[in-house]
Amino acid sequence: MATKDANDEEKKPKDIELADIVIDVDFHPIKSIVAAGTIEGEIIVYSYSCDPAKENKELQKSKHHKKSCRSLRFSPSGEELHSVSKDKSIKCLDLNTGKLKRKIKNAHESPIYSICMTGENFIATGDDDGTVKVWDLRKKTAVMELKQNDDFISDMAIDSHRKILLATSGDGTLIAFNIRKRQMELQSELFDSEFLSVAIVKGEKKVVCGCGNGELNIFNWSEWGNISDRFPGHPLSIDCMVAITEDIICTGSCDGMIRAVNILPNRFLGIVGIHEEEFPIENLSLSWDKSLLASCSHDTLIKFWDIEDVKSEIVDTSKKAKKTNKPKFLSSAKKDNFFADLADEDDKKCENTDDEEDTDDGDENSTDQDDSDEETSDDKT
Repeated sequence: MATKDANDEEKKPKDIELADIVIDVDFHPIKSIVAAGTIEGEIIVYSYSCDPAKENKELQKSKHHKKSCRSLRFSPSGEELHSVSKDKSIKCLDLNTGKLKRKIKNAHESPIYSICMTGENFIATGDDDGTVKVWDLRKKTAVMELKQNDDFISDMAIDSHRKILLATSGDGTLIAFNIRKRQMELQSELFDSEFLSVAIVKGEKKVVCGCGNGELNIFNWSEWGNISDRFPGHPLSIDCMVAITEDIICTGSCDGMIRAVNILPNRFLGIVGIHEEEFPIENLSLSWDKSLLASCSHDTLIKFWDIEDVKSEIVDTSKKAKKTNKPKFLSSAKKDNFFADLADEDDKKCENTDDEEDTDDGDENSTDQDDSDEETSDDKT
């Protein structure tokens, strides 16, 4: 049986169980607080602690959306919480008072799918029909509105200068907007698979897009027309991702697994965690101190993963990665009660074969690309 060190228990909070399916989760930017949006339109805010003697505490609960809350984000200051819904509305909660500060009904003609904070008083929203809007919340008006896509805007990210907004779409494209000039910069060529998630890595020199066919497509910054690299290996769609370092991303897949992936050189580092019953990972969020990852799935849980060890994973570039059917469980997964024994059993099975062949540092069905920089979904409820 697996044994657990007492210190391991202190590194991550206990899971938070909700009454309904959690669609999105987001960490507060400066405090040990996490927010969740549910399929029933509720928004719930919790405080959390890594101290096993302390319980997570519900701070606020509100139900201002008539339909599912599809996405939510804290403002950069952490004073407000913004959410979007299938009911086409944008809502803003004042976290100091717990009251609704502002609302925009029928903000889009179609249900809103995604949200991105572009400043303290500005947000970007994307809907089911491919329209992207940037809002000045002080005036409750859209200062930019462009429709360049034919399918839903699945995810968005913005650079550190708050200038270039990147959006992925179900039509299989990545699009870059210059929100200061309020215009599109460039749209990528059309790919065969949906683009479902996006992350900025390598000091804002690379952009990674997760696809419906399990591939990671990598773009050079400002070269949005076509990819510079492709990394297959996920068995199912990559529904969400978050960069935890400049080189490592964590991906959430439809098979219920959270994987750590090193970008250029491209390697699967291993499994960070799994939701029970292999429910698809809906969303991921990185804590303010970058020590924890939060995930949500159809099991009504917010799960926490200690990723300190994951961030220190090193890729051995002297060895060529090969295909392997042996998943590697990282320490974050082994600390989870449900999977501790499973991971230990897997380690024992691997002991007799590790010396016989070189294997990939990561997950099943992975393939390696050249290590140089020139290597070449589902709708929310």
